[in-house]
Amino acid sequence: MSEAVIKVENLSVAYKDDQILSDISLSIEKGKIYSIIGPNGCGKTTLIRAMSRNLKPSGGSVFLEGRNIFRTNTKLVARKMAVLGQSNSCMTDVSVVTLVRYGRFAHKKWWEGQRSDDEKIVEWALEKTATAELRDRKLNSLSGGERQRALIAMAVAQKPEVLLLDEPTTYLDISHQLEIMELVRRLNSEDGITIVMVLHDMNHAARYSDELIVLRDKKIYRQGDPWKVISDGILEDVFRVEAEIMRDKETEKPVFYAKRVVKK
Repeated sequence: MSEAVIKVENLSVAYKDDQILSDISLSIEKGKIYSIIGPNGCGKTTLIRAMSRNLKPSGGSVFLEGRNIFRTNTKLVARKMAVLGQSNSCMTDVSVVTLVRYGRFAHKKWWEGQRSDDEKIVEWALEKTATAELRDRKLNSLSGGERQRALIAMAVAQKPEVLLLDEPTTYLDISHQLEIMELVRRLNSEDGITIVMVLHDMNHAARYSDELIVLRDKKIYRQGDPWKVISDGILEDVFRVEAEIMRDKETEKPVFYAKRVVKK
């Protein structure tokens, strides 16, 4: 077993009297890709927000490389972990290269300007995400797929060990969804970044992930290899669909299509 870069222990989250997550425990191993899946309203976004310390839990702890994330300096966390949430409407009037430079702030003292090594990393992030040709474009002039790649460029400019993504393909057409998923795979395979993402498309989750984490009824229903998770029972119990499951010839991962809704 690889080293755990993130450990979640007995995590619970509640909004007033509404319990969203209850007693969640899991380990994220270094160098893997994880996808969190589950029906709408099951707490996927809540879990990723708590794991990134953007939401304080009502109980339990999150550890990043052995340190309690809620008791660790913000910049230290940002040097290890980058987060890209669902809502990224900020700074639409800035250029792509300016946005990506913001990713270097976690590595600088408050009085420092941009250093030459920062600029090298910014250029690397632009090239890595295929946004170099967009460098002088304003965010509000970009397509959805281009903007998402620019935001990921800002995140990877932090040079994080862990990247958390909340529904990175939402509202994108099929070709741009595949662009983002292939980019995620390259960041993992070529740069060793551990990825944890929330996905709605379960076929994407199965194809691109080492492990799937299924949420249901405020808890982890199952976690493991896609073949262990994607089964008739899971699809019926969690997603209320009857489906045909096949083997993808290219990836050897499971792929399925839903045939009908299961009445419960």
